[in-house]
Amino acid sequence: MLARVFSCTTVGMEPCLVEVEVDVGGGLPCLEIVGLPNITVKESKERVRTAIKNSGFEFPPRRIIINLAPADVRKEGPGFDLAIAAGILAATGQLKAKDLESYVLVGELSLDGRLRPVPGILPMSLFLAEKTDKSFIISRENNGEASLTKINTYGLSSLAEVKEILEKPGISLPIEQTSLGGILEEVPVEVTDMAEVKGQEMAKRALEVAAAGGHNIIFVGSPGSGKSLLARCLPSILPPLTSQEALEVSKIYSVAGLLSREKPIVTTRPFRAPHHSSSLASIIGGGQVPKPGELTLATHGILFLDELPEYRRDVLESMRQPMEDKVVTLSRVAAAITYPAKFQLVGSANPCYCGYFGDPVKECTCTPYQVNKYRNKISGPLLDRIDIQIEVPRVSYQELDSSEQEEPSKIVRNRVIQARQRQLERFGKLPITCNAQMGAKEVRKYCAIKGSARELLAQAFKALGLSARAHDRILKVARTVADLAGSNEIQSTHVAEAIQYRSFDRV
Repeated sequence: MLARVFSCTTVGMEPCLVEVEVDVGGGLPCLEIVGLPNITVKESKERVRTAIKNSGFEFPPRRIIINLAPADVRKEGPGFDLAIAAGILAATGQLKAKDLESYVLVGELSLDGRLRPVPGILPMSLFLAEKTDKSFIISRENNGEASLTKINTYGLSSLAEVKEILEKPGISLPIEQTSLGGILEEVPVEVTDMAEVKGQEMAKRALEVAAAGGHNIIFVGSPGSGKSLLARCLPSILPPLTSQEALEVSKIYSVAGLLSREKPIVTTRPFRAPHHSSSLASIIGGGQVPKPGELTLATHGILFLDELPEYRRDVLESMRQPMEDKVVTLSRVAAAITYPAKFQLVGSANPCYCGYFGDPVKECTCTPYQVNKYRNKISGPLLDRIDIQIEVPRVSYQELDSSEQEEPSKIVRNRVIQARQRQLERFGKLPITCNAQMGAKEVRKYCAIKGSARELLAQAFKALGLSARAHDRILKVARTVADLAGSNEIQSTHVAEAIQYRSFDRV
């Protein structure tokens, strides 16, 4: 007695259709699973056995072999429970095997036969809608994710309902589809407004430029100068997620198991702020069962690293390639997994160990050697990849006590959105949404300068000992400054402002 059922899984971010073959034959009673299953899949034997009995079906006391194909793809997670149970029931004639082949079944079984949700349903749904004509059977708690895709999906609450679907197709209707346009939020309610930042006009201008062009930025200044507050204002001036960006971010959070039943889609730009004691795997991604790291979870959003020099050296250096390539590739013996990493880095740092080097009020207690040692924790190549490097001076009492109303985020955000719109029109059909994503080819095409602007950049290149990468990044920032000014050409004033933001470059 042989039955075939279809299931689905994700390898990294890529979904994979899995064929579950079940053979029930003679011999000593046993249940074996082959096809490169991990320990979680192997444990499903006891869950499936008990769930079948407690759902009113009969578990056959025979030799049962289950093959998960393709056999060269490692199978992980409890999502195969439902397909394995349905395959056993179909092989023993308790379910209609032929009708079952037109469905893809994914879900974890509890011991009483209830269906539990599993991660990764959103990318699976998108994959199945594009590659197959099959219907999707999942846990009812995963309905929110599946509703975002154009595929017939049945959200069930138990194993027993699978039989009802097969015997009475009209008894349960597919879940309704949801439009992304109406649920994307303009600005998160909990974000910090720019109006809360007193003074710091230069730093706020740099933050606006970073938001308009998607540039990486680092704030350096004394403790209490407002570095973290400025960083937490960035979400309030960024443009809202597009439908495509929201779908991409939601796929990542679905695979990571971070979507809830109440909020099955990410509606605002992510803001990730991992602690400086975080491990390499938690930042980059990986682990025994590979999971997306903070770089990936910050895709189309912000990765805020407070006290940047306090992070481990290997963590900081491992970020260099993802910052350049916008992807994280984890190579393992079994497979190489690639995760997106289209994040905007925002860092903050003190100028030295005590934090008061160059402070006009408090005297620094560090030796010159200690100052250099602390600053060298951020390597030159990493600093080279940060477009905007800005000093944040101490705020005076007069500025703190001032009753003058600061410019709110809403006004700044309108300027940022207008600048982003100019960029979208300029890049047209290219897969680029902001200036920071331009490659060398696009920089030569869209950031051409001449006359006094060219001479100014040449002088700065020699005086600061800039690298070729820093040269291109200055041009990108200058292009963003020009976009904020509504100028089609990059002028010398735009280049001069961009050069100001490279004050920590190494000679």
